[in-house]
Amino acid sequence: MTLSGKPTSFWLDSTLETEYPAFTEAINVDVAIVGAGITGLTAAYLLKQAGKTVAVVEAENIASGASGHTTAKVTSLHQLIYKDLIDSIGKEKARLYGESNQAAVEFVAATVKNEQIDCDFSRRSTYSFAESSDNLNKVRSEYEAAVELGLPATFVEETTLPFKIAGAVEFSNQVQFHVRKYLLRLAEIVAGNGSYIFEHTRVKTVEEGEPCQVVTERGNLNATDVLVTTHLPILDLGLFFAKAYPKRSYLIGAAISPEKAPEGMYIGVGQNYHSIRTTPYENGLLLLIGGGGHKVGAKNNTEESYLELETYARSHFGIEPNEIKYRWSSQDYVSFDKLPYIGKLTPANQHIYIATGFSLWGMSKGTLSGMMLADRVLGIDNPWADLYDSLRATPFVTQESIKENLDVGMHWIGDRLKGLQSSSVSEVTPGKAKLLTINGDKVGVYKDTAGSVHAVAATCPHLGCIVNWNSAEKSWDCPCHGARFDYEGKLLHGPAVKDLDKKMVQ
Repeated sequence: MTLSGKPTSFWLDSTLETEYPAFTEAINVDVAIVGAGITGLTAAYLLKQAGKTVAVVEAENIASGASGHTTAKVTSLHQLIYKDLIDSIGKEKARLYGESNQAAVEFVAATVKNEQIDCDFSRRSTYSFAESSDNLNKVRSEYEAAVELGLPATFVEETTLPFKIAGAVEFSNQVQFHVRKYLLRLAEIVAGNGSYIFEHTRVKTVEEGEPCQVVTERGNLNATDVLVTTHLPILDLGLFFAKAYPKRSYLIGAAISPEKAPEGMYIGVGQNYHSIRTTPYENGLLLLIGGGGHKVGAKNNTEESYLELETYARSHFGIEPNEIKYRWSSQDYVSFDKLPYIGKLTPANQHIYIATGFSLWGMSKGTLSGMMLADRVLGIDNPWADLYDSLRATPFVTQESIKENLDVGMHWIGDRLKGLQSSSVSEVTPGKAKLLTINGDKVGVYKDTAGSVHAVAATCPHLGCIVNWNSAEKSWDCPCHGARFDYEGKLLHGPAVKDLDKKMVQ
């Protein structure tokens, strides 16, 4: 199966790889931040401005994880959310949700201006559109809810998309940018004068104390306060892995002339929806189309998701395969009430804070999380603290939460039956992978196209689920809580904090 495009994120490919040092010797700072995505770097930037010394610790390269694989839309329009929020938590809390996300939009805009960041920044309208009349009532209801909450909403029946729609809700004056150019500049501002950026330093755990200790594979770092901004917390004490579920989605980037490109940022509604926007690329534009979302580990033949995006690009925009320049996938954690968790790790923790559960809208929610975490450390009352309180009553008994947590239990038990009848590496053909049972152990075996065998322990070191193969990404993905590993067992994505063990097989 041949896929079009370079298999990497455009945001990463169009920026230089960073070269911050690894952590090597014990230091003391006011605030340690674990994870260098948009949440961690926003908080670090604000805390540095407030006079705090900061150390940001990243397992790989900064802004190369979830933030480096986003669609990079900064908007308070989150597909269809406001009608549901009014119905579920009331008008006042729904208003705070809109207000906080709109504040994040304006924070990014102000920061770009104040710091003169060259990041392809532009103001754009955002649209949630119904392509057919089937979902038109939902779009109208979302528009009415947004207007009721005082948000910049308009109902439209025409857009610059090259195909007809039944209707859309439009939010004006939103933001799109090159996320990595933006974050790399924030990191440059943070580093120096007693503050640090450390790369290629994996954190194993954090221990509360006076000071707190950030335990890394290279030694310990001391800090008064610690922010854990690792997408899903690597610390299990808060049980956030049971309050959200991991979801993957896919993107392609295709060269398109400005004359043929739509203006604005778009997301469809209903089944099999797509995300659409453009970004500057060489002498023209790159059309970004996303979709194909599914729970992590639930789909093996992930090439199908990319092929579906290619088909959509051809049918809706006239894009040919040779015009597709990039393809990549992204991951986020969906909270059961669609609100992020921002605040303390547990009631007993006074100096360890987390942010997670951005539910596919990480640019605005990650930004507002960084703003709120900085306020917590600085002792500033934040008007959105109660809405997003990480210790709020957990929605374990919603229909969605019951389904997802039952799914975790079924994987934990049922996946142990996979591969019971398969114990020979000869059953794995070149270019394929399979779960085997060898000497009673679950083993994941990938045989590359040259016939070389790569075998790893198939049990996720997070909480013991059995990983599944992801064919398009050539990775082993945990269907329970979203940890991912490459075919040699190297950790790609938490909440796990260690690699899969390599296995010797014949």
